[in-house]
Amino acid sequence: MTSIASRATAATLALAGTIFAVGAAHAAEPFGTWLTEDGRARVRTDHCGADGAHLCGYIVWGSKPLDETGKPKIDKYNPDPKKQARPQLGHQMMLGLKLNGEGRYEGKIYNADDGRSYDVTVWSEQPGTLTVKGCMLVFCASQSWKRVADLAPGQLQGPTDGPGGPRSDPEWVVKPAGATTRKLPAAGGTPQGAR
Repeated sequence: MTSIASRATAATLALAGTIFAVGAAHAAEPFGTWLTEDGRARVRTDHCGADGAHLCGYIVWGSKPLDETGKPKIDKYNPDPKKQARPQLGHQMMLGLKLNGEGRYEGKIYNADDGRSYDVTVWSEQPGTLTVKGCMLVFCASQSWKRVADLAPGQLQGPTDGPGGPRSDPEWVVKPAGATTRKLPAAGGTPQGAR
């Protein structure tokens, strides 16, 4: 009787360990909506890029969405003049981070408050926390962002690049499976791939 109970206990512990390991791996995914450490913004992180293999982040809520004149804040410091009139709410701030050999995402993060981009590494070791480490030259600092599931007043709720959602920079839009790129026709011709 004791050996049957011992085997059942061992099997239960093994099953619990497997469930925990699977749950921990899933919980450590850096995708979701996060409240920044200073509480000024909520950032949605998601797959992005043509193959969906990168990580991008979008501002979906801000504690102070209006400028001093009462109008929605715009990206006026952006070094790209074409982006200077876009709203800050909904803009892409994590720019196609790549997975590195340590299981962390690396790349650039854009700060609309000063128009600069910084090196960043992003990872999640706990289900409710995203670590964001930004570096400028040799100076680095880390923040812990907390996962949020509720909706704040004024938060963008729609899907990325859909109605009521944040917008990807063109180079980071996820292409639907099976989509092909069509070339523009020469004068008077038909688009290639449309024949």
